[in-house]
Amino acid sequence: MSETSPASPAAVAPMLAIEDLRVRFATPLGPVDAVRGISFTVGREKVGIVGESGSGKSMTGRSILRLTPKSATVTARRMAFEGLDLLGASEREMRAVRGRRISMILQDPKFSLNPVVRVGRQISEAFRVHHKASEKEARARALAMLEAVQIREPARVYDLYPHEVSGGMGQRIMIAMMLIPDPALLIADESTSALDVTVRMQVLAILDDLVSKRGLGLIFISHDLNLVATFCDRVLIMYAGRIVETCRAQDLANARHPYTRGLLDSLPRLGERRERLAVLERDPAWLEQEL
Repeated sequence: MSETSPASPAAVAPMLAIEDLRVRFATPLGPVDAVRGISFTVGREKVGIVGESGSGKSMTGRSILRLTPKSATVTARRMAFEGLDLLGASEREMRAVRGRRISMILQDPKFSLNPVVRVGRQISEAFRVHHKASEKEARARALAMLEAVQIREPARVYDLYPHEVSGGMGQRIMIAMMLIPDPALLIADESTSALDVTVRMQVLAILDDLVSKRGLGLIFISHDLNLVATFCDRVLIMYAGRIVETCRAQDLANARHPYTRGLLDSLPRLGERRERLAVLERDPAWLEQEL
């Protein structure tokens, strides 16, 4: 497991610090641990969280914003953002954090955008909720944000309904909506997985450019190891609610944990003919071993 170098963004000023985060659900069959004692920090950098479905990636992101279901119990030794104790904060304090300081982009804009409200008004509302601004100023900011995410004819798109835009354009609209309040930390939860490869790369390029220009921290949740390796600075690999390995993104191909190796070996490769893809052999010890 690699250490963060003194020159890395995370070492300079981590804005988010999490220690021993745990999320437990009460079920009719007994308690289920979705996140089991994970610790990490995020500075002004791009941190990827990867793992299989059900590994706890999305629940980690939602826990930061305290958006877990009522059946969930969230505990941590420490969960602080810019000095604010996120677990101890009042709901009023959290409303000032959600969207304004920490924004979250979800996977599919079809389910994130209000189908009966024009997209421009939804972006404007995201700005006015957190800033005292007139409707005219909010519209101007929304049009500028649509242009920033490389949407052509922003004035025309402003007046469209969600069903009138493509998947790629819808995701750009979601990015515009989440960035217009000018947050310090962005959580992208599988934000490009529903897009085709060409559109995905365009959206990632836009996201990368905006994050770099604004100096944001980014938590990029994905199941795509190759994508995370090329897009992020650091990678956290999750298995069954735990972080089993941490490494620099450029070193992901040389990861040592057998779970990470199994994920990498199971990927299909162009130009390499194999009878069958490798099957991940799981070890119960992965659930208990200390990092």
